[in-house]
Amino acid sequence: MAFFMISMFSITLIGLSFHRTHLLSALLCLEGMMLTIFITMSLWPNELTLTSLMFPLVLLSLSACEAGLGLSLMIATARSHGSDNLTTLNMLQC
Repeated sequence: MAFFMISMFSITLIGLSFHRTHLLSALLCLEGMMLTIFITMSLWPNELTLTSLMFPLVLLSLSACEAGLGLSLMIATARSHGSDNLTTLNMLQC
């Protein structure tokens, strides 16, 4: 089980590092990483203390907020620059 979770997390991390041409693919890789952490935290409650049983739900709500914020930023960049290509964005300009 630990090997499966580590491999899932590393595959999404590799996907994030290699497929950075579009903002949507980067957001999907980040969401995959968050879901892997959520599954890992919810499958191992015996190793966690009783007070940390609420952490998976907090993490899931934070990842939903992160996804909403990321999609709103993608829409804003697509409207201002015409596409969601990360190579066309210049980070030095406001």
